[in-house]
Amino acid sequence: MSRRRSKVCNQKGFTLIEIIAVLVILGILAAVAIPKFMDLTSVASEKAAMQGVAEGKSRLSNQFARNLLEGAATGRDAIRSTARIALSDAGDYKLKYSDSLTNGIKIVASGIGSVKGTTSGVWIRPQ
Repeated sequence: MSRRRSKVCNQKGFTLIEIIAVLVILGILAAVAIPKFMDLTSVASEKAAMQGVAEGKSRLSNQFARNLLEGAATGRDAIRSTARIALSDAGDYKLKYSDSLTNGIKIVASGIGSVKGTTSGVWIRPQ
């Protein structure tokens, strides 16, 4: 019976040096990982804004095709009427259309509310 007690009492825990070494390693890992995760959110916001621009281009192409099928003018008038009819929101992004280009429309997607990210693209009129 006394042998059992002595074996149980001889168990040792971690030393202070081992605990400090583990904390230092965790601190280094956290210092390296946190900036990478912070960068991922901004990259994701920009990618989502690019998706908003792609949706705007798709809407413009569809509306331009409808205008052509309905017999609308094929020059600047068709581009202007296409930009006027296309919807201005794409989920969490607001789309702004600018028909100042000669053969196309500039699309700017910007986040609404707490959603961040802004990007732009150009829709070129099909030939």
